[in-house]
Amino acid sequence: MHAGAHQSRRGRQQRLSFDTASAVEENEIEFLLALGRAGNGEERTDSEITWTIGGSPIAYHNAVVRADIPVERVDEAIVASQEVMRDKGVAGSWHVGPSMRPGNLAERLRVHGFDGAPEPGMAAALSDLPDIGVLEDLQIERVADAKGLDAYESVLAQGFGEGPVEAAWVRAVFAEIGVGDHVPWRHYVGAIDQQPVATATLFFAADVAGLYFVSTVPAWRGRGIGSAISRAALAGARDLGFAVAVLGSSPMGQRVYERLGFREVCAVEVYEWSPSDSSSAPS
Repeated sequence: MHAGAHQSRRGRQQRLSFDTASAVEENEIEFLLALGRAGNGEERTDSEITWTIGGSPIAYHNAVVRADIPVERVDEAIVASQEVMRDKGVAGSWHVGPSMRPGNLAERLRVHGFDGAPEPGMAAALSDLPDIGVLEDLQIERVADAKGLDAYESVLAQGFGEGPVEAAWVRAVFAEIGVGDHVPWRHYVGAIDQQPVATATLFFAADVAGLYFVSTVPAWRGRGIGSAISRAALAGARDLGFAVAVLGSSPMGQRVYERLGFREVCAVEVYEWSPSDSSSAPS
């Protein structure tokens, strides 16, 4: 999905009264599937399960994203996902959102050696974006070409997740997807004195704008730059006609996003496992 005119009209009518928990979950699902496709991951989609595995060096992105599994087959499904992770030589994850079944899924994942924790799923009405102070020297621009992707990668390599490994992968998949108006993505880089210091990305799906890859290089943290680039990205989504933004936050980042108007509407539990983990046998 991308921001066409009909989506803009629909977005203007949205507020937080619609099912934001479902929107949080569905936007993240489509985000992970899109990354997996660009990274040539193995995708499975049927009535019981959806996953993308093998397209990323990072466990979070090699993900089982949907499940509606009969109780008697849940262990079989978990083992099947582990076999694909092992075959691909990657660590992977299950993103257990509010719609996933059966109810004991988290328990069975732990039994099979997955380790996880909840991430707050948050939503905000874009009509209510607060005014925030911004450093005068901060320049925020949308990524439009390979040079912009280089700047984006340089920030991620210093301040996000797995560092250079993830940064190079993110740049590669974004280059594969493209950075024009024809795709449902918008990437932003913040710079001070022409030095890239922050990133943010929007992904449009489920009729909302998902905010991802918010990162600030360590030397510039604590100055409101992450909030500033997030707000600029969200204002861009609002200008395209979207009325609601969603994100998955770390518990540590939750207060930062609350200051931008986000409120927790659900939790998505992320359980990760690596083939090198020996504690994978059920009991």
